[in-house]
Amino acid sequence: MADEAVADRPAEPAAPKAKDARSPEPPPRGGARGDDNAKDAPDAPGSSDASDSADAEAAEREKERERAADRFKDRTRDPLAEEQGEEEPTDAAAATRARRSGQKLLASGRDLIGFDRSDVGRLHIGDINIGLDARRSGLSMRDGPVPEEELLRIRRTHIEPEGYVRLRRALEARRLLVLGGAPGTGRASTALALLEEVTRDGEGGQNSERVRRADPERGVRGLATQVMGGKGGHPRGTGYLLEPALDRPGTLPPDGMDLDQLASALAEQGSYAVVVVSVGSAANPLLAGRYGAICPPAPTRELVAVRLRQRLEEEHGDPARDGGGGRARDGGRAPNGHADRNRGGHADRDGGQDGGRDRDADQDEGRTRNADQGGDRTRDGGQDQDRGQDRSQNRRPDDDGSLSRLLERAAELREDPEVTEAVGLDDLRPAEAELFASLLAGHLLGSVGREELLSGCRGLAAVQAYEWFAGVDRALAAPPPGDGRAPVRSGTAALFHPVAFRIALAVLGGASHSAVSAAAHLLTWELSVQSDPDSTPARPLFCDDPESDLALSRARPADGAVDVAGAEVTGRLIFYRGAALPAAVLAELWDRHFPVRAPVVRWLRLLADDPRPQVSMRAAVAAGELSVRDFEHGYAELVRPLAEAPTPRRRVFAATALDQAAGHASHRRAVRKVVEDWSRHGTPALRWTAAMALGYGRSADSMDDTLDALARIGVRDDGEQLAVASLNVVRLLTLPECATVLRRLADWTGHHGEDYQDLALVSIVRLALTDVDEVLDDEPGTPLGDRGDWPLLLALAATRPELTGKLADLFWTALNTARSRDVAFDALETLLRSASRKDGREWTREGLAALLPALTAEEHDRRRLDWLLRRMMRDQDRPLTEERARALWRLAVPARQRRSEEEESHG
Repeated sequence: MADEAVADRPAEPAAPKAKDARSPEPPPRGGARGDDNAKDAPDAPGSSDASDSADAEAAEREKERERAADRFKDRTRDPLAEEQGEEEPTDAAAATRARRSGQKLLASGRDLIGFDRSDVGRLHIGDINIGLDARRSGLSMRDGPVPEEELLRIRRTHIEPEGYVRLRRALEARRLLVLGGAPGTGRASTALALLEEVTRDGEGGQNSERVRRADPERGVRGLATQVMGGKGGHPRGTGYLLEPALDRPGTLPPDGMDLDQLASALAEQGSYAVVVVSVGSAANPLLAGRYGAICPPAPTRELVAVRLRQRLEEEHGDPARDGGGGRARDGGRAPNGHADRNRGGHADRDGGQDGGRDRDADQDEGRTRNADQGGDRTRDGGQDQDRGQDRSQNRRPDDDGSLSRLLERAAELREDPEVTEAVGLDDLRPAEAELFASLLAGHLLGSVGREELLSGCRGLAAVQAYEWFAGVDRALAAPPPGDGRAPVRSGTAALFHPVAFRIALAVLGGASHSAVSAAAHLLTWELSVQSDPDSTPARPLFCDDPESDLALSRARPADGAVDVAGAEVTGRLIFYRGAALPAAVLAELWDRHFPVRAPVVRWLRLLADDPRPQVSMRAAVAAGELSVRDFEHGYAELVRPLAEAPTPRRRVFAATALDQAAGHASHRRAVRKVVEDWSRHGTPALRWTAAMALGYGRSADSMDDTLDALARIGVRDDGEQLAVASLNVVRLLTLPECATVLRRLADWTGHHGEDYQDLALVSIVRLALTDVDEVLDDEPGTPLGDRGDWPLLLALAATRPELTGKLADLFWTALNTARSRDVAFDALETLLRSASRKDGREWTREGLAALLPALTAEEHDRRRLDWLLRRMMRDQDRPLTEERARALWRLAVPARQRRSEEEESHG
């Protein structure tokens, strides 16, 4: 304490003090309002006949003072907790973190339209022309041979995945292989490479049509019948590639007996077959059987390096592009998949080309296939090398040096931060790697400019989003295979779940896997009902496959913190494998698929009611981004209806969506006009929502305009919205213009209107009771961000020393105003107890050391602090130790004053 120089009784109410008794520019001391001082003043002496009347008046004044204190305390409640009960706090810190996480995923400001979206099927950048038509499905692949030139290209250019030898041996042993993977990962290319190899040395090695594509409509059973009966005149030793349409509603996947029958027929004919399927609930039983295997994706860096070198060698005639020189490219074995530059053709869904139709074989001459990782086969190396030696005689002397320099520049360009950000994908699939390599090569060779390069890189994520959604439900309009009956729609839930999961991941990326999956099922239901309103969608309960969801959506899991009831626990989070995908998915969804807006809006409204901040706040950020893409629709269907909702949670959702839209310069003016109108003329619900939007600091032209609007909301209707207005005044104190906020608070304390005074006093008390991470948008690593669990008042005192005097003056005013005194004293006690943690480690001591001396500059203030410390020491539930009480006293009272008081106390 004060070395025994302490007062033995509670402090008396503070008397008004001169302005020069404090910091250079303090608010007027004597912050206790005149009416409160009058109520606290002693009764004037009167005659004995009037004593009973005086006592009654004093009692009435005391009751009025208590009522005023109760009203003030009610205004300091959490305005977000109206539906939870007074005693249950809201998790504002979790909401702030969720909003910040959602903004990181969607606020990259990417130009998603880097090419003509009216014809996404073809992408033309510089002299690069590549087909990317996702509207084709496996049903367009009809029965027919794979051309010989396609097989030659496969031999020379296919890049083997890890485990390729194992896949080949399994095919040789069983004659049948079910190869699974996500679309676009090189499954079909690997299947063709396997069939080309096993049939070349088999019975059909001399047959020019030894590899065929099987009709997907006939499925496994039809292929087995065809092979068994020798129908179609196919010779022995033929290799079949089948991509069955397992995702069509009403289609049953083949079972184990069907596969056994096909394998037996293949063995009788000396033939082979690879069945390519997408991972998912329909195909997983096939992949788990003895014929099943997973085709792993390609490692991005290696794949791009190989494709880039091939592109540059095409231009420079390097001998390594012919013969064995290419086998050791980039220091080792190259990854799987192939997706050659396609002039006049289409990129294959799995990274190759479409059945070899309309191929330009000349461009493939000289490319080499990678060496087998097991080292058990060779590939015409001698002839290729001879051709390479002949060609090298006609090369220019500086070609080697020029190619070497280009490769060095290419490696630097690949690591360019601007290029990496434009790509926005953690890993590239074969067709994407081909395009990326072509863009890099074109830029290095001068045919593609810098802006074209970046635009093309940005287009990669947009093309992936287009492929995910184009024609998803077209199968619903198709009749079941072969019988001509009416369309079967009972499988809508299974059909829509993959796209629903991608949308849910775009909205809730970074949330727990369970939250994303549950939201995806809700959206699946909404999409199914919208597609077929006369039927109740079937909703399987035991058909989920989390691993398939990840593979089909280019997602990745990660361990991280999940906020649960105010505490952080470790959970399994989920993200897209690429920062560009969330925004690309939302842009594709909103800009090109108008019928889907209605179910998505209904779904977002459901998420707005979710009690978990990780869900509702992320959904609000996504709603704001969707509103930016069509503000008229977003405002009418999402923002305005939720802003008028009766529950605070929905109104916070609308305010967050508005602020997200205000983050875009193109929509800032419109948002500010909406918020201004609501603050002046809106219903109570709209004014409440406007106050929450103003608290983010972007919904008015200046900080003074923001504070004017909040004051207008707070003082209207006898302070009905004062609680939410004061909360958002406190939120503004985390912004750089906090000095302006403190100045306006000081002005309000001296205002003639009691409502303005209460707005200032409630804001000051709330400032002491609010933790930094409840209101701060900054990431950890900033001065305030590193003090997330500090009371904001102490964090500002520690990090902004120039504001300490103003903070102390304002808090002193709350302590010396009758109606706010009790709540302010409770807040001061909370601040004092936060000096150190329960285990003794220092906590907010730095902030208290800055604030307390400014708060207790006068003797009366020190006596009051001494009384409060003694009361805390006598607290039976949470007694403050004498050691800690003395430490706090020493923080507040300078040593010189302590010595003087001790001498005076001991005479």
